[in-house]
Amino acid sequence: MTTPKKLFIKTYGCQMNVYDSERMAEALGGQGYVETQTPDDADMILLNTCHIREKAAEKVYSELGRFKGLKAEKPDLKIGVAGCVAQAEGQEIMRRQPLVDLVVGPQSYHRLPEMEAKTQAGEKALDTDFPEEDKFEKLKSRPKAQRGPTAFLTVQEGCDKFCAFCVVPYTRGAEVSRPVDRILTEARDLVERGVREITLLGQNVNAYHGAGPEGSDYTLAKLIWDLDKVDGLERIRFTTSHPNDMTDDLIEAHGTCSKLMPYLHLPVQSGSDRILKRMNRNHTADSYLRLVERIREARPDILMSGDFIVGFPEETEDDFQATLDLVEEVNYGYAYSFKYSTRPGTPAAERPQVAPEQADDRLQRLQALITRQQRTIQDGMVGRTVNVLFEKPGRLSGQMGGKSDYLHAVHVANANVQVGEIARVRIVEAAANSLAGVID
Repeated sequence: MTTPKKLFIKTYGCQMNVYDSERMAEALGGQGYVETQTPDDADMILLNTCHIREKAAEKVYSELGRFKGLKAEKPDLKIGVAGCVAQAEGQEIMRRQPLVDLVVGPQSYHRLPEMEAKTQAGEKALDTDFPEEDKFEKLKSRPKAQRGPTAFLTVQEGCDKFCAFCVVPYTRGAEVSRPVDRILTEARDLVERGVREITLLGQNVNAYHGAGPEGSDYTLAKLIWDLDKVDGLERIRFTTSHPNDMTDDLIEAHGTCSKLMPYLHLPVQSGSDRILKRMNRNHTADSYLRLVERIREARPDILMSGDFIVGFPEETEDDFQATLDLVEEVNYGYAYSFKYSTRPGTPAAERPQVAPEQADDRLQRLQALITRQQRTIQDGMVGRTVNVLFEKPGRLSGQMGGKSDYLHAVHVANANVQVGEIARVRIVEAAANSLAGVID
């Protein structure tokens, strides 16, 4: 009996990278690999990288440097770099770190089996193309192992928006939507394996326009309604959305589709119209606020989440105050805020930069406001009864943890429930980042 080879994947960044890592593991499973949780006993190490954060490439090179000793001890160990840094850096990765055997971009990972075979023959393997073939179709067969109760499912990739701060259009390519039938097939397969909640993924997921039956064009809302009919699928979420693609039928679905959860991540980035224009966002603060009003009219209890960049080139104190004003008006349940950092090759990188100490100060003030809003909403959940999908045992004996409809983490002590079960839970206590409850 052949001993399985071991694969270690380290995933950086967004949920789409988590999904991609799963698919890469499946692709290499056909080559005899099984996943391991440590690089020390791996036969192949893959870093699935993200290019969004500051100095992303340098952090990858630093991580690769830590494997030099391991590679010296195990000359047959194969090391690969995947994802957006791989796409951006390409051959440069192998030049700077000769220990790297394989570099593959996010649109080419379906070619991993052939690339791995090449490395076994002692050759280097590089593929950062944007191939015409559908990588999802090439990887359509999944092993039938049982899954946890939640899963990601990519429905759309790439971006045509070209925000001035963002590298995604260059690393992920143009917007492409998967055909409806392939998404539904994958969703049913996930449900058969124990999944009860699916989060639909895309760089601009609400820009989804996939081919439906008989050549029809599907919006994201129409896709959600088809998923609503999948027996055994109890919850649907999607991320990440662009305000310009929040269509009427999608807003309506939030109010009428019972499986679509009352949570929406809708990045705005800034509350200043001047900065939004410089970001090439193509919406205004007012149009965003009016959109939020319409969404809340459709689903009054919806919990809003957002993204913010502070210290964007040329941002003034007045611009930043406009962001604080918008946050006050929306009242976010969650929000992710970052200090602007340059991305080589993007328009914003060439503009006058805000002083680091000013950007630091603004980030701290914004995060303090967001934290207060989040805590107020968490405290307001006490006494309410919510549905919780239990995902795993808690840290304490008898404790179970899961997520509410609103994506709050909820823990229940002495819970007589199983993983994958949805139960009504009365919230009795709120902490900074989680809720405690009892089965109702």
